[in-house]
Amino acid sequence: MRVEYPASFGAAAGLHYGSIGFALAFVALPLYVTLPAHYASQFGMPLAWLGALLLLARMFDALLDPWIGRQCDRWLNRRPAAILGVMAAAALLLTAGFVGLFFPPVREPQALLVWCLVFLLLTYLGYSLLSVMHQAWGARLGGDALRQTRVVAWREGFALIGVITASLLPSLVGLAATSALLAISLAVGLLLLRLAPAPLRLADAATAPAVAVWHTPGFRRLLAVFLLNGIAAAIPATLLLFFVRDRLQTPSFEGPYLAAYFIAAALSLPCWLRVVARLGQARAWALAMLLALLAFGWAACLGAGDSLPFTLVCIATGVALGADLAIPGAMLALVIQQAGLGGRAEGAFFGWWNAANKLNLALAAGLALPLLQWLGYEPDRRDDQAMQALTLAYCILPWILKLAALLLLYAFWIRPVEKEMK
Repeated sequence: MRVEYPASFGAAAGLHYGSIGFALAFVALPLYVTLPAHYASQFGMPLAWLGALLLLARMFDALLDPWIGRQCDRWLNRRPAAILGVMAAAALLLTAGFVGLFFPPVREPQALLVWCLVFLLLTYLGYSLLSVMHQAWGARLGGDALRQTRVVAWREGFALIGVITASLLPSLVGLAATSALLAISLAVGLLLLRLAPAPLRLADAATAPAVAVWHTPGFRRLLAVFLLNGIAAAIPATLLLFFVRDRLQTPSFEGPYLAAYFIAAALSLPCWLRVVARLGQARAWALAMLLALLAFGWAACLGAGDSLPFTLVCIATGVALGADLAIPGAMLALVIQQAGLGGRAEGAFFGWWNAANKLNLALAAGLALPLLQWLGYEPDRRDDQAMQALTLAYCILPWILKLAALLLLYAFWIRPVEKEMK
């Protein structure tokens, strides 16, 4: 069945489609970073309780994504007003859950634990509904490799601005003002989305079977690369503060390091569009992986006081992050089209894709932190054994995983797929 996608996607369309990515990234950072410290310091919740609660909620969130994806496919084949209605309801749920999480009316420990779990699940549900729908909407805008990379770049560009804002705002203006900005940005994002190009809608098309996702060889190949590359990126993010405080001994530069990383990622997105236009998606992504390999190799040679060299490492890995954000999701959109599932299964594919992305975060912590302890590292310990352990976990392990991802990308994607295209 031949499908017709929206014709053009310029800057105005990118603004209208991508802007809600700001709000979604804006809420993600407080949930993962601010919330645990807030409940431990403000309400005295035991760390063991808090860790178990967060693990339970995140597992539920990841397992829910594939189901959400299939529902999104059904909703997307309705008229656009119905889609926006579902997204507006999800935005209200997300806002209510976020406010409830950070301003609980209870203080008794068991009641607070239950309250936190319930509102965390509600927040994750609203967040996942919006995220998967937004990604599937973008995939249904169709087009060639460059067009799809442009669609994803607009979405991820706004997301990076949201991450940078969320990293600064709670400490500057407080959680009440942060919650208000979240509500406003969600409302503005939805209003702008009404003006975005409408996603492909096949009103008479049946939703693809659930197994269609895993019966698509291109998805399995791409997901293998995505998982390895994602874990390689998530491990340094998990261990960054340990490396900065004990190996570099420059804790006052934590903010500038993060700023350099995210700003470099945001500014690199237009450059990666040009590289994709010249080299194609897979080769451009491979180039980003090579850049990250060089950066991690250099980081392994740094020591106390090397703030400027490490800033350059942050910039280089930030540039590589720009490609990680813009290219894989665009490649997935083309996999869906080439499998003949356009208009039938975008939500299902991105539901599993998001679940895998959340698995990356869990695996990063599950691999890196026990490895550090097993190798003899403890915070504030700076003897040779501890420093070697930190270098191995922060630099060498991600380097090995990134190299494995690059080799898989070449074996599964660049060599066979681009050879067929010639």
